[in-house]
Amino acid sequence: MQLPVMPPIKPMLAKPAARIPPGMHYEAKWDGFRAIVFRDGDEVLIGSRNTKPLDRYFPDVVDAALRLLPPRCVLDGEIVIAIGDHLDFDRLQDRIHPADSRVRHLAATTPASFVAFDLLALDDTAYLGRPLTERRAALERALADTPAPIHLAPATTDPDVARVWFDTFEGAGLDGVVAKDPAGPYLPDQRAMVKVKHERTADCVVAGYREHKSGPVVGSLLLGLHDGDGRLQHVGVSSSFTMARRAELVGELAPYRLDDIAGHPWARWTEAEAHESGRLPGAVSRWTGGRQLDWIPLRPELVCEVAYDHTQGDRFRHTTRFRRWRPDKDPGDCTYAQLSEPARYDLADVLGTR
Repeated sequence: MQLPVMPPIKPMLAKPAARIPPGMHYEAKWDGFRAIVFRDGDEVLIGSRNTKPLDRYFPDVVDAALRLLPPRCVLDGEIVIAIGDHLDFDRLQDRIHPADSRVRHLAATTPASFVAFDLLALDDTAYLGRPLTERRAALERALADTPAPIHLAPATTDPDVARVWFDTFEGAGLDGVVAKDPAGPYLPDQRAMVKVKHERTADCVVAGYREHKSGPVVGSLLLGLHDGDGRLQHVGVSSSFTMARRAELVGELAPYRLDDIAGHPWARWTEAEAHESGRLPGAVSRWTGGRQLDWIPLRPELVCEVAYDHTQGDRFRHTTRFRRWRPDKDPGDCTYAQLSEPARYDLADVLGTR
């Protein structure tokens, strides 16, 4: 492979903001795997956000790149999987599997798409130092009339349109809006963009925690909500704490620690057969080389308020942000009924593929 921009390269990143800024280039924020696709003739490499290769997990995207992308190019974008009219991040995670036969089966039954939103190189020309307006124009020319599963991300310079996207596209599983400097160059591994995401709050039961990788301090709180049958279901984690706060939490949680897990609503997590779905906090992580993620059970009596962007199925899609303890709340009142989700919106309308 001989391209003007060579792998590995880390993608340009975004910093959070509370509202959509004026005078920018706007795109929808996709909920998938960030990917930089390198194609040089018959060779295709797909680099992840941390530069680890994604090729083997997405043979369908490799095939699409060989069929549909320009013969020599480097594109920044997102790998997504749609089920019906909605993005489904769970199906993406299923692809990170050690068995090639399983990956290829999933590629055939739930194929992925690539949504391109930036151009890093085309033919013998590197575009990294060029302004976004020039990169976008070249990207639009390069992907003109390119069919699915390769898509050109919709973009606008109208903040009113961006606000409509922010309100409506979430219903198709998108994350929010990204704003970019129209005159800015492409800056790998720098937070040179702005992301505006949705935020909601919920009261959750804290029924356990994991220790931090650095030692015996709190790494993440394990959160639960009661379902319609009154069972406490694991719905996600909260882990954004300073090291000083992590140490303080050990003392705050100590009175609730259980030496014997019997009677805890998540006691079955100690059984091997309970880990098959990969959904449990004690399950083997596909991203950490088979490492077991142990947890410390707590009496399910503490309630905290967390901020979240949206849910995926029956849990929080991303790590939540701890807001405060809620001693005034009864754990039994922490139910799924308090969660809000946007009105559905058809993904085909986002991509303009109807």
